[in-house]
Amino acid sequence: MFKYEVVKVCKQTGARIGRFYTPHGVIETPVFMPVGTKATVKSLSPEEVAEAGSQIMLSNTYHLYLRPGHELVRAAGGLHKFMNWNKPILTDSGGFQVFSLSTLRKVTDDGVQFNSFIDGSKHFFTPEKSIEIQQALGADVIMAFDECTAAGTDHAHSKDALVRTADWLRRCYDFHKENGEKQILFPIIQGNMYADLRKESLERTLPYAKCGVAIGGLSVGEEKPVMYEMLDVMKELYPEDMPRYLMGVGSADCIIEGVIRGIDMFDCVLPTRIARNGTAMTFAGDLCIRNAGYKDDFRPVEEGCDCYCCRNYSRAYVRHLINTDEIFGGRLLSIHNIRFLHRLTEKIKEAIWQDRLLDYRNEIIGGLGEKLG
Repeated sequence: MFKYEVVKVCKQTGARIGRFYTPHGVIETPVFMPVGTKATVKSLSPEEVAEAGSQIMLSNTYHLYLRPGHELVRAAGGLHKFMNWNKPILTDSGGFQVFSLSTLRKVTDDGVQFNSFIDGSKHFFTPEKSIEIQQALGADVIMAFDECTAAGTDHAHSKDALVRTADWLRRCYDFHKENGEKQILFPIIQGNMYADLRKESLERTLPYAKCGVAIGGLSVGEEKPVMYEMLDVMKELYPEDMPRYLMGVGSADCIIEGVIRGIDMFDCVLPTRIARNGTAMTFAGDLCIRNAGYKDDFRPVEEGCDCYCCRNYSRAYVRHLINTDEIFGGRLLSIHNIRFLHRLTEKIKEAIWQDRLLDYRNEIIGGLGEKLG
């Protein structure tokens, strides 16, 4: 039920356009995936997310395990029915949240004991438990349980995490093979910011990659050139016949640079998080709609944008909503920002078809840094 086919390769860069076939639909890559952490993209309906152009949504194993519980979601018929989304869904393993949200945790080769960020209660995640939860949630794409190290972790500890991640991957794979159906497991490459460890992790990962591979542990505080360097190290080593997913990346410049380096899938909470704070993503850079200069600006948030917000409302109105803490303002900018990233990937695909992705990158990157009038 899962297959990936490359339909175009950019002669300038090797970037690809592809089709990823899943039980709930075909995803055309490169693709940005909005994040519905708790089975919803915050403040938006599934219909609004789909209308913005979304092909697939991401949800979070850690949060759904804690609330409302994976068995409840299973009883509801899985995530697709629970949140009324009939397109593909990807769930992460919960590993990143276990390491980033839990101040009290104990890591062993067997798994991770951690305290809930909600009430402090103790829980224990093993690779098998993560897969069991994701199978109950019923996503199309599920992720292996991994140990993500923070930027700046030394080589020795990064190597330890890499080895543990590889062992956990084997256990995820074996458990999923025995119990899984209608789902594909993506292994995750780790290795921190060390070229040798990235290559080693990729080599250890490939035997378990059947129709997709993920790159974790980047965009975790390092400078962007360092992330690009790690992607360059891995670019020639990826399998050709499966999608490559860069986890947690959602800014326009990083998406373009990622596609140039062979990445096909991206996700991030950035577009909706900054929307709720009053920031719009545009092709001329970020626009802080709270600023007084937009008080009587009756242009759309972005000229030429076809999203629901820009078709119907002005900067002045959205600014009013944001500055008076009206929920509708954050909703409108969330719709706009998601649509912006889909418009960006559409333009990237057009540049790939025309074999001019580097030219497009050079044109757009400068504009993204300009101050809007």
